[in-house]
Order: sequence, then C-alpha cells, then structure tokens
Amino acid sequence: MRPADADERPLVELTAAPAPAPADPAPSASSFPSAPVAACAPGFTRAVRCNGPGCSSSSDDGGGDGGGGAYPGNAISTTKYTAASFVPKSLFEQFRRAANCFFLVVACVSFSPLAPYRAVSVLLPLVVVVGAAMAKEAVEDWRRKQQDIEVNNRKVEVYDGTQSFHQTEWKKVQVGDIVKVKKDEFFPADLVLLSSSCEDGICYVETMNLDGETNLKRKQSLEVTVGLNEEHSFHTFKAFIQCEDPNEKLYSFLGTLHYNGQQYPLSPQQILLRDSKLRNTNQIFGVVIFTGHDTKVMQNAMEPPSKRSSVERRMDKIIYLLFVILFAIASFGSIMFGIKTRAELSAGNYAWYLRPDNSTMYFDPNRATLAAICHFLTSLMLYVCLVPISLYISIEIVKVLQSTFINQDQNMYCEESDKPARARTSNLNEELGQVHTILSDKTGTLTCNSMEFLKCSIAGVAYGNRPIQVQMPYGGIEEECVDIGHKGAVKSLRSVKGFNFTDDHLMNGQWSKECHQDVIEMFFRVLAVCHTAIPVADRNSVGISYEAESPDEGALVTAARELGFEFYHRTQTTISVHEYDPVFGRKVDRTYKLLNTLEFSSARKRMSVIVRTEEGRLFLFCKGADSVILERLSKDNRKACLTNTKCHIDEYSEAGLRTLALAYRELTEDEYVVWNMEYSAAKSSVHNDHDVAVEKASENIEKDLVLLGATAVEDRLQKGVPECIHKLAQAGIKIWILTGDKLETAVNIGYACNLLRKGMEEVYITLDNSGTNALEEHNGEGSGMAPYEQIGRKLEDARKQILLKGTSAPFALIIDGNALTHALTGSLKSAFLDLAVDCASVLCCRISPKQKALVSNKH
Repeated sequence: MRPADADERPLVELTAAPAPAPADPAPSASSFPSAPVAACAPGFTRAVRCNGPGCSSSSDDGGGDGGGGAYPGNAISTTKYTAASFVPKSLFEQFRRAANCFFLVVACVSFSPLAPYRAVSVLLPLVVVVGAAMAKEAVEDWRRKQQDIEVNNRKVEVYDGTQSFHQTEWKKVQVGDIVKVKKDEFFPADLVLLSSSCEDGICYVETMNLDGETNLKRKQSLEVTVGLNEEHSFHTFKAFIQCEDPNEKLYSFLGTLHYNGQQYPLSPQQILLRDSKLRNTNQIFGVVIFTGHDTKVMQNAMEPPSKRSSVERRMDKIIYLLFVILFAIASFGSIMFGIKTRAELSAGNYAWYLRPDNSTMYFDPNRATLAAICHFLTSLMLYVCLVPISLYISIEIVKVLQSTFINQDQNMYCEESDKPARARTSNLNEELGQVHTILSDKTGTLTCNSMEFLKCSIAGVAYGNRPIQVQMPYGGIEEECVDIGHKGAVKSLRSVKGFNFTDDHLMNGQWSKECHQDVIEMFFRVLAVCHTAIPVADRNSVGISYEAESPDEGALVTAARELGFEFYHRTQTTISVHEYDPVFGRKVDRTYKLLNTLEFSSARKRMSVIVRTEEGRLFLFCKGADSVILERLSKDNRKACLTNTKCHIDEYSEAGLRTLALAYRELTEDEYVVWNMEYSAAKSSVHNDHDVAVEKASENIEKDLVLLGATAVEDRLQKGVPECIHKLAQAGIKIWILTGDKLETAVNIGYACNLLRKGMEEVYITLDNSGTNALEEHNGEGSGMAPYEQIGRKLEDARKQILLKGTSAPFALIIDGNALTHALTGSLKSAFLDLAVDCASVLCCRISPKQKALVSNKH
C-alpha cells in the first residue's frame, strides 16, 4: 500500500508540467517537494519521485516485468534470440555460410526432373547440419536465458509505504522505490545513496563486474539524508530527483535532489551502480533512479554480436575455391555435352539408342544450348560431393567438446573466487589458439596492485633505505634484506602492510631533530589529511587499518600513521589525527574541519582538500602527479629544494616506483569565501558543461602552491610474470603494455618483466626532449617542428630503421601519451599501427584510460 495523499500523476506528466505552487507556506510532510522540471536542459529530463506511488504502473508497457508506462522495468535480457526471432535470425546465421547456401539451392533444384537422384538425399544432410547448428545455438541461448532469470529473480528489500520493508524480486523494482541492500549483496538497479549503517552515510562498493578493478570505491550520502537510517524514518520521506538521462558513462553523474524546499547537487559519490556489490558496510538505503536496460551497466552492454571465427571465415574462402572448381568442371562438361548433342543428327553420328528424333527438351539435338544448360545444372548436383557439408557438423561437434573441456578444466579454476572457467559460447574456441597480440594494463595485471611506501623526498632531502624489487638481480628478491652499508639502516622492523620504509632520520619521532622539521611536519600532515580513506578497527591487532579507494592512497595514509601522524576518525565535515608534537614530545589530538574535497580523476591527476585548523587557519592540501603539481607552484619555492625534488622523482621513476608530489597553500578567509561561492554554483549546476565549470573553479584555487616533497610507492610484480612474458615472446606473440606511469618508470618495469630484453632495438616516439631517443641521430629537428609533423617524421624514420635492419634484431616501440595523441589522428594513425605491428613489444606510457580504449579499438 502507498499513502493515499500522494501525487498520482505519472512521471511523464511531471517532467512536462510546471511545479504546482504550494497552497500552504508550510506544506505537509507527505507532499512532494516542488521542482522546476519544466526548464530541464536537454539530456537532463529524468524525473524521479522518491518513495511515491505512480512511479510506474502495473502494466508492462515499459518493456519489462514490473515496468511502468514512464520508464522501463527492471528485468533485463542478455539473450541473442527471442521466441519470435529465433527461427529467422538463426536461419540467417546458418545461411551466411557459403556451403549451406549452395546446398539450399541444390536442394531446391533437386525437386525438378533434372536431378539425378531423389531430393531427400540432398535435403536430409542440409536439414541435419542446419538443425544441429540451430540446436546448439538454442541451447547456449537458453543457458543465457536461465542466467537472466536467476538475476531477475534475486531478492531485495523494498519499502512498501507502511513503515516496513518486504522482499521482492529484482524484476519488480520500480523507479522511485526505496530499497535496502545488505552487506555482500549486489545492487538491483542504479541507486542514489540516502544513508548507510555508518553514522556518516559512508559505504564501500566493489565494482569488479563493471570495470574489473578489485579495490573498493568509497561512496558517501548527502549530509541531509544521513539521518534516514531507520525503517520508520521513510514513512514521511518525500523527495524529488532531477538528473541526467540514461547513458553509458560509469564515472560521471549529474543531478539535483529537491528535499525540504532545498536543492542539493548529486555527484558520482552518491551513485550506486547495478552489478556492483556492497562491501564492509552492514546495509544501505537508496532510491532507484535507473532500472533494467536504463542502468549504466546495461547501457554499456552491446547486443550479442554474430560471432564468426577466423577458421570459419577461412573455410568459406576454401568453399568459394571449391565452387570455382565445381563450376569449371560442370561448365566444361556441359559445353562438350552441347557440342556432342548438336552432332547427334549428323550423318554418321546417329546414336539410335538415344532416340534423338524423339527426345525430350533435356536432350533435344535441335535445342542443344538448352540441353547444355540443363546438363550444367545436373552436373552441379552430380558433383556436389566436392563441397564437404559434413565438415561443418564435424567442426560444430569439435567446438562443443572444446567448450566442455574448458568448463571442466581444473587448471582454469580460480580457487580464491571459487569460479571455474565458463564458455558462454562455443563459436570462438579456436580463436584462443590464434592469439597474435596481447594488450595488457600494468597495475593489477603484471603487478600485484599491493602498494608499499618505500621512499620519500622532503624539502629536497631523500629518505628511505629499502632495496627496490626491480633493481635486484633476477631471482634475488628477499623481503627482509637491508642495505647494511647505508647509514640509516634499521636492523629489524615489524611487518606492516603497505609500509616498507626504513630511515633512522624520520622513524620514532627523530624527524623533529632535522633542520627542516617544519616542512617534514607539514608533509606528514598532508599525508594524514589529504585523502578519502576511512579508518577501520583491525581485529587482528590493536591498531587501525584503512579502507581506501586505491592501494596507493592506503599506503600513504599507513605511512603517515607509522611516522607519527595517525588518522583515526572521519565524519562528513571533520578529520581527526593523532599528531606527534615535537614541542611536547608526544602525540596530541587535532581535528581539521573538512570544507571541500576536490576529487581525483584521471584527467585532473591530482586531489585536494581544503581544511580549517583548530586555530582557524585555512589550508589547501594537494597531492598528485609531479607533472601537474610542479606547474602549479608559486614562484616563491626554494630553487634548491625544487631542483633536488625533481632529481629524486626522476630517480624513483627510473627505479620503477610510482611517484606523487605533495604541496600546500594557506588561504585567506576572503579568498576562500569568494571561491567557495563559485565552486558551489559549479557543483550544483545541471548542464552539459558541468564538468568544465567544476574544473575551472578547481583551477582557480589550486595554484601558487608550496612544494613539500614527493613519495615513492612500490607495486611489486606478480609471481611468474617475467617467465610468462618470456614464453609468450618465444611463441611469437606480441605484447603491448598500456600504463599511466612515467616513461622512466615504464621502461624500468618493462625490463623487470621481460617485456624489454637485451638485444632489442628500442624505438622512442616522444615529444619530450628528456630521456633517450633512439631516433635523434636520424632527425636533426628539435622541438621547433610542429608536434604533428615531428611525430610523423619520427614514425617515418622508425619505419625506415626497421626495414633497414629487417629481422636481424627484435624492435621495441616506446611511446608516451603526448605523442600518442598525435599518432592516433589523421594520416599518422595507419603509420603508427604499421610501425607497432612490426615491433615485438610496444610500451605505451603516460596514457589516460581514454587513450587505452582508443589503442585497443584501433588495434
């Protein structure tokens, strides 16, 4: 039951009609808040009444079970066929094969008097072959249907309007419903997070099914809805959401929540996507905004394509060759038959037993041309055995057996996730044995995605004595080895996940004796405050562990804790830290008021927080890629510190470590107030230029920074990676590594994992003058050339170099993101791909996720 006093208009009417003026200055709690939906910008017409009736009707006009007239239902289908489309679509798939089309024509002709045999002798094999293939398609599609049914019938708790939640199937969930999702459950639709079991409205989400990433994503509800954490609190909850239309963008969302007469901007931080899983949180409450095929995961899904393997396509070419031979034989025989038949009535050539004077049209000497054509058709049917129709059914049987072996292969079973291999279709089995190029990411694929804080540079001074894995000789990696000859070596340390740092100058509060202790103190403070991690009580120890959005961030916060700045509590507006105070010689508690968080993104390559200290001072703390931070520094930075830090960053990168630069800036009150008004307006805007406006506002405050130093984090290679890449290379498989690391870091990792090997000719394509460029001896041009022309010349020279040396030595292509931007445009695209195909290894570094997708698509 729904409350009877709620607005019963359908959503489509709400999106088109102006908001009714309140009849009473103090509207009842049960009425929906007004929203200016009549002025929706293009692409932002989705209107959702939270916890209201009429969100969707009981009919199936929306296209799914439980769907309504305004928006589709939440049932999904990933099948290739439907009951109505199976026969025509499947027959089309089967008769895309050349041999099947040929036998269909022959079967039709076999019903005529021209056939030298009965029609059933041709029709029966064709029916068996096509029927068996269609049956296989039907079985595989039925399995997909069963998986869809299983998903659609999963249970979730939905608020029924009577102060209680009841379980219902996913397929019956409607837009506007309030749902409760418990720990380790999948989200049934795209939700706006209202509250969670955590007091600050925070929850953690695993998005492995969406983007393949194993690290948890932190989500946080709006502060205004944090209190909605009890079932009875939703009885009077009424709100209105105006947001963007369904789209495939997983990492962006624009919308506005209208609640209690106020407007609150919604961001990706409040969005929980279907097929992601709730982790480390007991339960959450959310309102459904996208259902079924409107959800972002389904918007990214493509229609099941018609997949044909390269073997099948090659077999079609062979069939075409057999057709040519068959037509040649039949044509030659028919021509000779026509000539012979025409001569039957000539003197001396009379064949009385053929009765040419009383023959039918098929052998009439007076119509020899027609007789030859009929003979041609008869010959085609007679020589039909040249085309092996049984080969198709044999291949289908082999494919089915292969998929069975794949499903039962114990070596392909993942014990950690308890999942075996699953061949959802058997059409492409043979492609597994014909892989010629592998495109791979680095983090989490070649490496463990388990970061350890190893080294740092503060105020131009380098700290950290631990050896680096990729610098050690192959097979000589020891977890507890220590550089005994170094002055600051520590003999024994307790093992801390994410922290592998040793230096007597910083450990155990010794940093307070350094000459630049104020810079070190601010450096550790930035590590402890500038992040989005959440402290979690560790059951296995007395201390605190952290749930972070990325392993890098977790390692940095852990490092701050181990070095005396322990982050221990967070709310939506505060961050609390146990800080070591060199004046008192002990830890003191300090709480920072969190005013703004400028989130990290692959485009920004940095994150910042603006905080107010207990003394009332305003600070902006920033961390990010050195290329981004260094260009935003003020002119007041000490030149020696800047130069030394740059050198240390280069050293860390060449050693294969992941680096981040840290900086800060003190703000005035007036400056912050003016900027915050601009930033708040940009955040609450709902239009296509929302991201541009937010970025512009962020740029206005992230400037004139003071450099503190840099961190170096190690991501160790997974066990067996060098051996695996070596064996793949021996098999002739080319490997492309796509990474966002700096060129020096990527090259070092390339050598560590055997992607780059001794004896390889390295070809560098880069717009940067720093670093080794194997082509500089061939082109004397420098940066004076236009970037597009410069990259074009380098690609051309590299191509000549490869053609000149031939196969005498393998080549490795190393290209950075700036050069790749030009290499994938215009006429350079084909030149780049031709060059890359000729190289045994390709290393693309400093590239964005979008560039990774472009490289994969172009390849």
